[in-house]
Formats: sequence, C-alpha cells, structure tokens
Amino acid sequence: MATVNFSVPEEVKKLFNATFKGRNKSAIIAELMRQAAEEERAKAQRTAAAERILRRRAENPPVSLERILAVRDALRRK
Repeated sequence: MATVNFSVPEEVKKLFNATFKGRNKSAIIAELMRQAAEEERAKAQRTAAAERILRRRAENPPVSLERILAVRDALRRK
C-alpha cells in the first residue's frame, strides 16, 4: 500500500471524521480517489469525442435539404 499525504481545511477534516466515524477512512478515501480518477478519465473521453465530432463537421460542411431531396428523387427514379 502507498501512503498519500495532503492538506485539507480543518472543517473538511472534522466533517469527514464525524461522517465516517468508526469506518475504514483509508478505504473510503481510496474509493473516492478512484471515483474522481474515473470521472476525470470519462470527462476527457467525452471532450475528445466532442472535438472529433466538431472537427468532422468542420471538414464536411452540411448538405442542404434541397440536395438531399434531389439525391433521394434521383435514386427513386432508378
């Protein structure tokens, strides 16, 4: 197991200790850290996906409704 040292405001420490009294605080902190890391990873993935979508849209301008209808009509005539 690794040891992690960090500082928090005294009121946060008191609230945490009171809330989780009698429980394994190290396990709780480890789980919260895991959740925070997973949330950050998911956020980065969402951001990257949005950037890919926006880049594709910029590279491929939208097709007008008139063009879509013209192609549809041409395909129907075949």
